[in-house]
Amino acid sequence: MSSGRSRSVRFHDDIEIDELAELESEESDHLSMLAYKMKDRKKLGKDAIGKSLAGRELSRVFSEDYDAAEMLVLDPRGTRVNRWNKIFLVACLISLFVDPLFFYLPVAKKDKCTDMSLGLGVSLTIIRSMIDAFYIIQIYVRFQTAYVAPSSRVSGRGELIIDPSKIASNYLHKDFWLDLVAALPLPQVMIWAVIPNLRGSQMIASRHVLRFVTIFQYLLRLYSIYPLSSEIVKVNGVMMEKAWAGAAYNLTLYMLASHVLGSSWYLLSIERQDECWKKACTLQYPYCRYHYLDCHSIGDPDRSAWFRSSNLSGLCDQNSDFFQFGIFADALTLEITASKFLNKYYYCLWWGLKNLSSVGQNLSTSTHVAEIIFAVIVAILGLVLFALLIGNMQTYLQSTTMRLEEWRIRRTDTEKWMHHRQLPRYLKQNVRRYDQFKWVATRGVDEETILRNLPVDLRRDIKRHLCLNLVRQIESQ
Repeated sequence: MSSGRSRSVRFHDDIEIDELAELESEESDHLSMLAYKMKDRKKLGKDAIGKSLAGRELSRVFSEDYDAAEMLVLDPRGTRVNRWNKIFLVACLISLFVDPLFFYLPVAKKDKCTDMSLGLGVSLTIIRSMIDAFYIIQIYVRFQTAYVAPSSRVSGRGELIIDPSKIASNYLHKDFWLDLVAALPLPQVMIWAVIPNLRGSQMIASRHVLRFVTIFQYLLRLYSIYPLSSEIVKVNGVMMEKAWAGAAYNLTLYMLASHVLGSSWYLLSIERQDECWKKACTLQYPYCRYHYLDCHSIGDPDRSAWFRSSNLSGLCDQNSDFFQFGIFADALTLEITASKFLNKYYYCLWWGLKNLSSVGQNLSTSTHVAEIIFAVIVAILGLVLFALLIGNMQTYLQSTTMRLEEWRIRRTDTEKWMHHRQLPRYLKQNVRRYDQFKWVATRGVDEETILRNLPVDLRRDIKRHLCLNLVRQIESQ
């Protein structure tokens, strides 16, 4: 039989470099026997890397081929990829917070027109562009990260593909296009390249396009978090190692949902106010045009004459029967749409948190279909997210006091048992003193079970470390 080499990789253990030596036996009809011999690592030159990696697959034990590919291909369970996934997860969460802020760009002015906030637009463009850079880096990392061959999972071998061409082909046929669309700076292009070149009704329509583009990219970025979180859990076992960090993570997601609902409520308030103006403008046709509702037309003499003769303030009032504002009436009463950014942001955040926690019970809707759908979404999200928040917070908080509660239960059982057996007073005191001492020393941790599950050499080293102070005390005496 002709000799060959096995290319394989280990996912969970440290990388080991084994050379597979094939020993041919003349007495067994050319049957081969594989033997492993440990050797030192040998770095391959760049010319040899391209030849050795073409069409290679690595299974559960690293060979020297992965040592050669280490500079070109990333291990999906390696330290570098795991560290980058955590960094990118933070960038994704920041992106989910920044994108809804684009809904605050439209502002209503006292001249009964809508405009874009220039200062907020500049700030969001800078922050969003910085976050987009992380998504571009993620695309590059995905092109450099090996993947497990699906056909090898059936047999349990877990063969790792390290051929760059196969990695690129696999990524292009799966998630590349979603990642590319999610990384495009579409809101920035709309704000600075499209909307400023439009006027009148076209500008108003372009703002609706900006809203749908932002929502579409937001859903794509929200979807990308799920596989990223799953990969982190596969490598580390848990998302957060600390109980308080897990509770804070779930609370952050709940506040993020409140932030999104508040931003959406503000944008819909602007649109409902604009609809009322359009309805009033229709009654005064042909003296009123829809482009008069754009603040860029304030200098138009015809617009000024129409505005002086119109009664928009009286018609588009929350107490007027001319138009029903429903759940958006507070935006007009408190003049949220014309307030400063921080004032309207914190109020909208409070509105989202309040209605998300109350499952939308305090929402008094009108007969407008879009408004009713929005209220239904608030109620469903509030019911689901509030239940998840309470469940996850309870789980994380209970994990911090679980051993203490178990110790209290055992102590109560011990007291009942001693009373049932009628133990003398001094024995009861000794038992209580022993339980107290054991809790102070171990904090409820079963050390014997932990040591029993460890390897013999590691168990010996730990016992040597624990007993070292006792030995030193004896020597000093």
